[in-house]
Amino acid sequence: MNHSRTFSRRATLASLAGAALAGTATIRASASERHGQHGRYGRTVRFATFNASLNRATEGALVTDLSTPDNAQARNVAETIQRVNPDILLINEFDYVEGGAAVRLFLDNYLSQGQRGARPIHFPHHFTGPVNTGVPSGVDLDGKNGVVTTPGSDTYGQDAFGYGFFPGQYGMVVLSKFPIDTRAVRTFQHFLWKDMPGNVIPPGYYSDAARAILRLSSKSHWDVPVRLGHETVHFLVSHPTPPTFDGTEDRNGRRNHDEIRLWADYIGGHSRSAYLYDDKGVRGGLRPGSRFVIAGDQNADPYDGDSYDHAVRQFLDHPAINLPAKPPASAGGVEAAKLQGGANIGQLGNPAYDTGDFGDTAPGNLRVDHVLPSKGLLPGRNGVFWPTSDDPLYRLVGDGTTVVTSDHRMVWQDVRLG
Repeated sequence: MNHSRTFSRRATLASLAGAALAGTATIRASASERHGQHGRYGRTVRFATFNASLNRATEGALVTDLSTPDNAQARNVAETIQRVNPDILLINEFDYVEGGAAVRLFLDNYLSQGQRGARPIHFPHHFTGPVNTGVPSGVDLDGKNGVVTTPGSDTYGQDAFGYGFFPGQYGMVVLSKFPIDTRAVRTFQHFLWKDMPGNVIPPGYYSDAARAILRLSSKSHWDVPVRLGHETVHFLVSHPTPPTFDGTEDRNGRRNHDEIRLWADYIGGHSRSAYLYDDKGVRGGLRPGSRFVIAGDQNADPYDGDSYDHAVRQFLDHPAINLPAKPPASAGGVEAAKLQGGANIGQLGNPAYDTGDFGDTAPGNLRVDHVLPSKGLLPGRNGVFWPTSDDPLYRLVGDGTTVVTSDHRMVWQDVRLG
């Protein structure tokens, strides 16, 4: 691709994004305003994803931090959520605590308390569950140091089903203003990578023992049905592994690709999804015609970064997905790429669509967090919460040198039930 043409395209789109997103004060439409937009297309609902970095280095530390209302980072996360005001939200990197204590503390001590002038936000419904991160496999997955089963170290994380220092680190939670059909939730935590036909497991890297037990999902894949009046929308959420921190075998890049493929097959009809089985042993994918929204930190940019075979294009080119006319964008992403320079200069993608601030040397800022509605849902307004440096809310994102909240930005997409 001609780079001069690429940079011109980036600049043009960036200027359009900046004009469209001048200021962040207009982001927060009240729930009553959105839900009152019935008309011929039904209600408008805001879906969002946010890798909030509410993970901690030791087990139990998140509960400790959330037990009081004054943890600075948690307050920033809560304020970001309050400013965007989503109706249905996936939070990635929220340590899983059995029994849900961490979720309840965050709801009570942070989200239900107005942060720095933002209005409180209430989610009567939530779902969380176990994840593969930090769960010992009992096998020497990386072929080094033997089998490590004592939590708390990198060597332990390398032998866990998903990288983590303890079970539940880097977990997930879904928060919703609408009822969740918890009995109909499907989880794919235990699906084995080898059972995906045509998988891209790196040849020759894993031992036979490792291949026999290695789960595909590095955290989990959840189909969370949400009841919107008489309608149901399936919130398909996940957090594939970053396609980095490996070697020439590209084991993480390949796993990331197939974690994304799981949902692409799940929504692809019987011929593509028949091989899948959930944690209850139920086979197959989503019923044709079902409405869904795919959300999560996919750790994959369609143009830049280290993903294997442009992994996220499995979504962006999928016939069952109804892409908005323009992807979620921000003026802050454009400003950050310009000010930080470095790896951002040689990228092909439009910086207005970036959702992660990952450093200037490598890989630069990327579009890795996605909210993608299905056919049958009409995409409306959207955005990336990334204020510019002249915005009072810039304090919630910072300049990338010091991570004040998260190195990811919240991404939101309004949809109407068509």
